[in-house]
Amino acid sequence: MIHYLKHTGIDKHRWDDCIDRSFNRRIYAYSWYLDLVCPGWEALVEDDYIRVFPLTWRRKWGINYLFQPFFTQQLGIFSPEALTVTHINGFIRTIPHKFRFAEINLNSGNNVTIADGVATLRYNHEICLDQNYEMLCVGYSQNTRRNIRKAVELEVCLGKVVRTDDLISLFRENFGKKEGKLRDADYETIRKIISFCLSRKMGYVMGAYSDAGILCAAAFFLFDRDRAYFLFAASSPEARENGAMFMLIDRFIADNAQKQFMLDFEGGNDPNLGRFYKSFGATVVSYPALRINHLPGLAELVLYFTRKLRP
Repeated sequence: MIHYLKHTGIDKHRWDDCIDRSFNRRIYAYSWYLDLVCPGWEALVEDDYIRVFPLTWRRKWGINYLFQPFFTQQLGIFSPEALTVTHINGFIRTIPHKFRFAEINLNSGNNVTIADGVATLRYNHEICLDQNYEMLCVGYSQNTRRNIRKAVELEVCLGKVVRTDDLISLFRENFGKKEGKLRDADYETIRKIISFCLSRKMGYVMGAYSDAGILCAAAFFLFDRDRAYFLFAASSPEARENGAMFMLIDRFIADNAQKQFMLDFEGGNDPNLGRFYKSFGATVVSYPALRINHLPGLAELVLYFTRKLRP
């Protein structure tokens, strides 16, 4: 039987054990990660933590709704054994009625056919790094090889001693300022995630510097047993000219070739990003995004504006 648990009722030890054994494990679903991105998250749990489903929620203007927190590409249902459509539909139908609206991403192990929700496919890009570096390079596009050569010729250099604040500042001053989606609280969240992981040696920040010694590209790589996440990255306009990000990712691939894990680029719906990841030989993996709406029209309009104006 599937049970709805409020945050205080979740046994996080049993929760994490279920995630750890899941065939579709993702780092975002561990209790410590959820605590950072959505304090107070709730859950659906089947029997004695056989299968679990985190409920990341907010309340605005009297409306409870489920949302996808930043820095969590895929959540959904996690299970040590393969999931059937019956399992998945059972969880989705058990979402408490108080959550009248939901826009959440499930994971690539969740095949959704639920009738009362609208599911669309989103795309991720991944590279299995179990081959030697020379074989992995065969998957590179000509443009990627050209940019790596350019970075070498322009004397771009790499380093792994990069301050978290420098990475975040590089993002804020470039893509973050242009896109405008992340707020101060979101930057504080990614700072906490990176700090937590660095303190436990679960990843590192790699930077690329111009010949003048200026940081022009950087990325935080997060490791989770058999998967490495390209979790947070930034680059300046100069990096587009000197190939710095191409060199950075190439170095990561070279350093980790012949290891039994997946490089997870965490993205691909943006056509430009998709082409960039594919240029390293990445393959496309789809996962479902679920939208459920049981709101009357006026309430939906109110929710739309409150989500746009969130602090």
